[in-house]
Amino acid sequence: MDPLPLKKIQATLLRWFEKKGRDLPWRKTRDPYAIWVSEIMLQQTQVATVIPYYRRFLKAFPTVHHLAKSDLSKVLKSWEGLGYYSRARNLHRASKIVLNRFKGKVPDHPADLLALPGIGKYTAGAILSIAYNKEAPILDGNVKRVLSRLFAISQDPKKTEQLLWKISGSFIPKGRSNAFNQAMMDLGAMICTPKDPFCLGCPLHHSCKAKASGDPARYPSRGVEKRIPHIEAISGVILRGGKVLLQQRPPKGLLGGLWEFPNWRSEGKGRLRLRLRNHIKKELGMNVEVKESIGAFKQTFSHFKLTLNVFTCEAIDGKGKGKWVRLEDLDQFAMSRIDRRIADVLQRPGM
Repeated sequence: MDPLPLKKIQATLLRWFEKKGRDLPWRKTRDPYAIWVSEIMLQQTQVATVIPYYRRFLKAFPTVHHLAKSDLSKVLKSWEGLGYYSRARNLHRASKIVLNRFKGKVPDHPADLLALPGIGKYTAGAILSIAYNKEAPILDGNVKRVLSRLFAISQDPKKTEQLLWKISGSFIPKGRSNAFNQAMMDLGAMICTPKDPFCLGCPLHHSCKAKASGDPARYPSRGVEKRIPHIEAISGVILRGGKVLLQQRPPKGLLGGLWEFPNWRSEGKGRLRLRLRNHIKKELGMNVEVKESIGAFKQTFSHFKLTLNVFTCEAIDGKGKGKWVRLEDLDQFAMSRIDRRIADVLQRPGM
């Protein structure tokens, strides 16, 4: 870019940010740890959802030391309901590295940050620029959209990412990366939205090539959305003597480390009770009487939709594989949204 328009864009956007920037709790601190936590939580999650989780998490784990010394189960419990649990596991692992290798100080060098679990180029740039005011570029979905429209780059951002990183890096005004990068994010979140962008309220509309085209919303082009599969599954709430059987998922992978009611994928819709009883006998070593249905519970994950048909089961014999938990203690175990809803049903009076 010609340096004169660039300086004008920088100054205009910074003035707008001073007046219109969002009032967010992680903007009231320069603590690199708190900013790191916020950036991890904000990955693929809306700001309004993150705010209460962020506050509770920092209350439970106020420093890197507190997080690193805490049990993963406690971390997952604090994260419950926020989704994408690999973020919590990676944050916990990374905190141990920061404590042991960097004496509890969040690194301020790109290579050190990128070596930590769960930190990619964007998160590293956000920490460096926001916490340390270093001239590091950022490129989240909002910034990609702003830059694509500003320069009328019509291709899918996945194909132009290298170019957008280069532009983002060239945009940062010296000594103002903290405010400028946050201003770019706010512009995309508040004004330059995916649909129906509010161009009249945009401080950069005079410089925007997409606005000049007459149809800014067509920039950037969006790839064809893939149809996600729908999975049917069955789950048994196995009860014995006022306790229910829980199983813990493997530490890695989808919902890693969370607790759940035993469940299995179900091919077809018929004879669910018989299939469930056979699964429990074969895989848990128990004989049960499958009783009434407590509902079909649905949840949409990033790559599939799940319908979980849940039945109460009365244990007849066998120890089972897992952990027997009192119904009143279910709140102590970190669960996915769908299993938490099942637990809530079980804890209702009369169940």
